[in-house]
Amino acid sequence: MKALSKVKGHLSTINKHKIKVGELCFRCGLYKQGLLHDMSKYSPIELRTGFKYYQGFRSPIDAQKEEEGYSMSWLHHKGRNPHHWEYWLDNSKNGVAPVKMPERYVYEMFCDRVAASMIYQKEKYTDHSALDYYMQGRDHIMIHPETDRLILFLLCYLSENGLEKTCRYIRRRVRKGT
Repeated sequence: MKALSKVKGHLSTINKHKIKVGELCFRCGLYKQGLLHDMSKYSPIELRTGFKYYQGFRSPIDAQKEEEGYSMSWLHHKGRNPHHWEYWLDNSKNGVAPVKMPERYVYEMFCDRVAASMIYQKEKYTDHSALDYYMQGRDHIMIHPETDRLILFLLCYLSENGLEKTCRYIRRRVRKGT
């Protein structure tokens, strides 16, 4: 793939993703988070990775990790975006431990995962897609049990009740301040 088409493809993908997450956040009552979601993707370190490793069907971060063994772009991204469970890992007397995420960031994580599934799966997306993806990696993550329960509940609720009903459920919870 030529360099210019990778640049265009990556920018198109992150713009579509940001817009879709913004739409979902707005539907859930998370207006500020919808506007500010993933702004770090436009930073030079994250753009360089996206331009170099763009493939169109998965995150360039995964390709960078395969080639280099790690991703500076991912380390940058997860450290600036509290809707990622990895942001909420901290040192404790027993080593690294997960911290419970505030619910508003779990709701944004839900929007992020649903939007990513929609963008990458295109016409193959179903309301079960984000749950399937989460379950594929769930045994390999270090997430606080309460955070895991909430995101799993939301993804299951989506798979059983659809996106509109799930967004309404989250919006009611956001209005209550939980």
